[in-house]
Amino acid sequence: MDWIFISVIGYPLWVWLMFMTLVVALLAFDLGVLHKDQHEISVKESLKLSAFYIAMGLAFGGWIWWYRGSDAGMQYFTGYLIEKSLSMDNIFVMSLIFTSLAVPRIYQHRVLFWGILGVIVMRAVMIGLGAALVAEFQWMLVIFGLFLVATGVKMLFADDEHPSLEKNRMYRWLKGHMRLTPTLHEQHFWVRGEQHGLARGWWATPLLLALIMVESADVVFAVDSIPAIFAITQDPFIVYTSNIFAVLGLRALYFALAAMVHRFHYLKYALSLVLVFIGSKVGLVYLHDIGWTSFKIPTALSLSVTFGLLLSGVLFSLYKTRNDATPSA
Repeated sequence: MDWIFISVIGYPLWVWLMFMTLVVALLAFDLGVLHKDQHEISVKESLKLSAFYIAMGLAFGGWIWWYRGSDAGMQYFTGYLIEKSLSMDNIFVMSLIFTSLAVPRIYQHRVLFWGILGVIVMRAVMIGLGAALVAEFQWMLVIFGLFLVATGVKMLFADDEHPSLEKNRMYRWLKGHMRLTPTLHEQHFWVRGEQHGLARGWWATPLLLALIMVESADVVFAVDSIPAIFAITQDPFIVYTSNIFAVLGLRALYFALAAMVHRFHYLKYALSLVLVFIGSKVGLVYLHDIGWTSFKIPTALSLSVTFGLLLSGVLFSLYKTRNDATPSA
């Protein structure tokens, strides 16, 4: 049994297996127990499921704190907060995709569930590449930092309007090259054409198109979120686990937030400040490591500033939009 103690990117193999077993168990519980029958998820059910996933994510962070120490624990929680917050805009995009493709709420959970599997694989590849680049070229941290500062400034002055799906190049290309059925066929991603009055062979349904578009949107958002967490820590395990737990919980919260995402309008300003702060922090880390400065922002301060800014953005948004209509449960 000595093989389970083999080190994989700084952690024993059993730690990685434990994490992946936990994620698989959560997904199996979600699909096999909570949603074994196809049904429309209510706001109340969405909030309960999200609270469960948040509790699991926080508990895992508590375990990291115990296993690797307070510094690693704070790095995990900072990364978790940043990923969770940056993904808020992703909810609007997912809602836009489902609305444009006329996907009913009863089938949206199926798309989001299978989308999670793609996220697990794609984030692993992207984080692996990022870790390899940082390990080989330490100055890449400065590139990440400059990218985050530029992204934060751009977000601060960006237009809130999202382009329609019809203007998306990937969407137009897929529609032009896929054998796509004109309507949905319940929860199916693929159907046999001859069974539905179409040409022989397999045809993709709009539900598969929605899944591909959701996955592509996640890749775009990962380009922002992954450098942000690498700016906090270069530990691939903490980067990956904080990413996955944040995404798991956010997909569960989608059904509650999709109808009220407009109430978090001012969160983007807090996020922009967080990105500028984190980008500046990683620049100071690099200068400290090469001996140009003795100043280094402590991990505890990073977590405090990140949490304070994001909480202020959420509370201010809810206050300014307090008279807006809220979705019914």
